Amino acid sequence: MSRLARTQSIADLRALAKAKIPRMVFDYIDGGAEDEVTLRRSVSAYDDYELQWHALRDVAEIDLSTTIMGQNTPLPFLITPTAANRLFHPRHGELATARAAAKSDLIYSCSTIASQTVEVIAAANPGPKWVQVYVWNDRKIVEDFLIRAKEAGFTGCILTVDVPVAGKRERDPRNYFSVPPKISLPLIRQVLARPGWLADFLTSSSITAANFTEFETDQDIMGFIDSQFSKSVSWDDAAWIKDIWGDRFAVKGISRAEDAERCVEIGADAVWVSNHGGRQLDTSVPTIDLLPEIASAVAGRADIILDGGVRRGSHIAKALALGATGIAIGRAWLYGLGAGGEAGVARAIDILEDELRRTMALLGVTKIADLTPDLIRRRGTTP
Repeated sequence: MSRLARTQSIADLRALAKAKIPRMVFDYIDGGAEDEVTLRRSVSAYDDYELQWHALRDVAEIDLSTTIMGQNTPLPFLITPTAANRLFHPRHGELATARAAAKSDLIYSCSTIASQTVEVIAAANPGPKWVQVYVWNDRKIVEDFLIRAKEAGFTGCILTVDVPVAGKRERDPRNYFSVPPKISLPLIRQVLARPGWLADFLTSSSITAANFTEFETDQDIMGFIDSQFSKSVSWDDAAWIKDIWGDRFAVKGISRAEDAERCVEIGADAVWVSNHGGRQLDTSVPTIDLLPEIASAVAGRADIILDGGVRRGSHIAKALALGATGIAIGRAWLYGLGAGGEAGVARAIDILEDELRRTMALLGVTKIADLTPDLIRRRGTTP
């Protein structure tokens, strides 16, 4: 049995990815902003929510299907957009992820800074697909990109709003990280220690922001973001993008109830609660802690998608019980991609599905709608 097949948890996939890809690349997946407090707390905060189960329930059949932003899906989680997947799997990158998602009928989300074009990704994934955008300094770039995505078959648009400037991710400059990676003297030892990754890197095309090849990206990715993305984005811009897109639309990067209400006011189909995986504002509130107040503010008028710190199927169950409609998975499948390409992403999906199914059975519930707040108790509180 292969090392990948023996993995039992997302933590196992993380360890395998760390062993297979260079440190500069692994740290780009694994790291966060500044002291990485939010990075750690985004995971550990799930431990503050404890579970109470129903006894003597028939759980012979568990149904994990649901609808997220109008899209029927067999699982209540989806692939969240992440940049430059070919860093982690140089030969296929986003194509490996898109194919694994399609085989599981999961919703796949493509990053603005993908290292494959939306057209190539769409050809690899005939299933449900959403595209993520930022607001660029040149608004025409946004409009042209959305037209391309829609023509390629993407049906959902995700506007990310928590990057007015790039967070200070200190691992990257320490590792001489850039896109595309430069195999300079300080990096030789670590890339030689990962011969499989190096062989794929050297025999594949250059890793770039494939949808925007007219821009110079031979710099650290944070520098690229700061030079190209607008720092003056407003709610008017959000409404403008929604109107241009004209289909399912989510606003990603919401942490306050009043901003969730503004999302509803401009007609967003989903409010996406996110702290960018702890990669932007350090010491920000873990998203699981934000969920009850945002769910109360939205009051069923839009879907709620949550990401941040999800490493277990029980985390998914807790977030759904506290008011999320769907859960967006990021690092969990990125570790899988680094560990084993398409098969690694598929393994991450299988692990989370199995854990969620088992958690629901042990809770005595059989449908996603049965995951309700009464199953959750905050540690240290009494009913």
